[in-house]
Amino acid sequence: MAAPVFWLQTGLLCRVHGLCQAKRNIAFSQPVIQKIGNSLWKLGRLNHVAIAVPDLEKARSLYEIILGAQVSETVPLPEHGVYTVFVELGNTKLELLHPLGQNSPISGFLQKNKAGGLHHICIEVDNIKAAMASLKEKKIKILSEEPKIGAHGKPVVFLHPKDCDGVLVELEEA
Repeated sequence: MAAPVFWLQTGLLCRVHGLCQAKRNIAFSQPVIQKIGNSLWKLGRLNHVAIAVPDLEKARSLYEIILGAQVSETVPLPEHGVYTVFVELGNTKLELLHPLGQNSPISGFLQKNKAGGLHHICIEVDNIKAAMASLKEKKIKILSEEPKIGAHGKPVVFLHPKDCDGVLVELEEA
């Protein structure tokens, strides 16, 4: 990665290809990854993308039969008010969510989005309690005071979409 940045910074590649002026600076010349500092927790990999579905069996069939994916059994999660099915994708998963009862948060979502749709993303963290404390200090609203046990049997919390660019973010301890 250093070589292309060097060539773009010096303008040599630009002159050779006639793509830009020799002294033009580009935004990518700065490091893309910034250090967090002495944080007590680290953000990890994308665990899954959750999709609310009005018909769980139809959605399950789409991924399993039509697309040929490996699909888990349907698991009820009463504490979260959902049925969940995981679709394995190799480097991550899709989570299919369907309401478990009328008080399910997915029921409300599906009332507003009849065809279903993207519900949340889940990102792993190495220390959920430290992440919660740090995020609270930074005025990020967490939707519960304590983590709950999620579909993978690990502690999870959700961050309010208004504080996360309109996306409901789930943090799961790795």
